[in-house]
Parts: sequence; structure tokens; C-alpha cells
Amino acid sequence: MSEPDATREESAGVEADATGEPSEDSAGAGVDAVVNGGEVEVDGSGSEVGGSEVGGGGIESDADGVDADVGVPELGDEYLRRVARRLRYSYDLEADHRAGRERFDLYGLLAVENQRQFLHRSINWANHESREHVFVRRSSTVSPDELDRLVETGHAIADDRIEADETHQVTEFTFVTVTPEIPDDVRSYVDGFRDRTLLRFGYYGHYEVNLAVVSPDREDAVASELAAVVEAFTLWEDGTSAERGSSTEPRGTLSRVANWLRNRN
Repeated sequence: MSEPDATREESAGVEADATGEPSEDSAGAGVDAVVNGGEVEVDGSGSEVGGSEVGGGGIESDADGVDADVGVPELGDEYLRRVARRLRYSYDLEADHRAGRERFDLYGLLAVENQRQFLHRSINWANHESREHVFVRRSSTVSPDELDRLVETGHAIADDRIEADETHQVTEFTFVTVTPEIPDDVRSYVDGFRDRTLLRFGYYGHYEVNLAVVSPDREDAVASELAAVVEAFTLWEDGTSAERGSSTEPRGTLSRVANWLRNRN
């Protein structure tokens, strides 16, 4: 990976370059998106042309006879297993994952590839790739120092997990800590946190490090500005958002793209 630009922005006021919403195309052109191996093709008006899949398959409920653990790795933690059942539709999941020097109970990868095409997908341009890596672990305690270590892990693994070139748009590294309670200093640290690094002054896109801390026992959660995936962890809120600064709407770029594709099914 090319050396990142030394400029790093950690202010909550910095907006992401991509909106995560489908853009309008020129006449005859379309947008082809692949999310973890499932394809969605959209014509110039924004109407779906082909079938769509998110995370390798459409949204299916257990009530329809789908095995509750299809796509869910072996997890001894019941709470994480329930979270994984939510994530499996958009993320490729695995258990006991190592990143740098850190080990995580659950890992998820969301991959989105976009391209514009004219008449046929072989005539394409403006190809872009986006990724989100989600690292989850349960810990008996959490502190700002431990969160610092996770942030540094995100920067340390960026070289290995990002193919920095003209097609790379954004990669997000989201670290979720599950803990019995959330101390006030941790809440202050996470709330409004933003860490964005440009790659080659933005020519090769950028990457983000996101944080979330969840206490299922106390039904409490706090997440940094772009950690929209935290909604999968707030099982007690039935789809509503956790505390996320001044906004309660999902703002993660990749999560918005996946949600838009999923809602077209």
C-alpha cells in the first residue's frame, strides 16, 4: 500500500467523500454493484435491471424456514451469535480472527464494488471498491488506553488490508468492544470520535477507523460517528440507533450502500 498522506482528521465535522446513495448516470449508462459476491445492476433512471443479493443472498427470515445459523460461525457466546445472525446478510463472518497482535471473537467483511457501464458490462468505467472490516470482542473491562490500542491496530493493518490504487474508494476498520458497563471516560472518548486518513492525498481514496462499545447487560451502547454497524448490536432497541453523537441515523458509507441494495429486494 502506498504511504498515506500525513494529514489525519479526527474531527466529527469532517464529512465522508462518498454519500453512499446511488448517483444519476448519463443516458444509456448504468451502475453495476457487487456486495460480497451478489450483484445489483441499475439502469440510468435508478431502476433495478438485474437481481440483487446482499452478503451472498437476499434477506430471509427464520420464520421462512431458513436455518438460524446459516452463515454464522461457531460462537460460544450467545449474544455474539445473535448479533452474527443480523450481520450475516451483509457481512462474510468468521470466528476467532487475528488482526495484527490482537485477537477477536468475531470478524465480518463487507465488500462493495461499483462500476458504471454502457450497453454491456464489458464497456465500463469509474470502477470503485469499498470495504468495511468489523472486529468484535468481549472484554471484562474497557479503557481509553485499550481503545487507543485498537485505533493503532487499525492503522497497523491498513497496509495489509488495503489495495491502494485508483479504484480504491474507502476502507473502514470498525472495532466493537462488548463489556459489562461503559465508563464515563470511555463514553467521552468514543462519542464524536473520527479518524480519517487520506491515501496519497486522497487520489487512492481514504480509510476510516471507527469505534463502538456495547453493554448488552445494561442495554447501553456508544459509537463513533461512522460506526453504523453498532445497530446490529443493540438487540434491545429493535432496529433503532444507539447513542451516536447528535445524530441517530446510520451514517456509515458502506452500511448505507448495503441498506439501499437490501431495500430494493
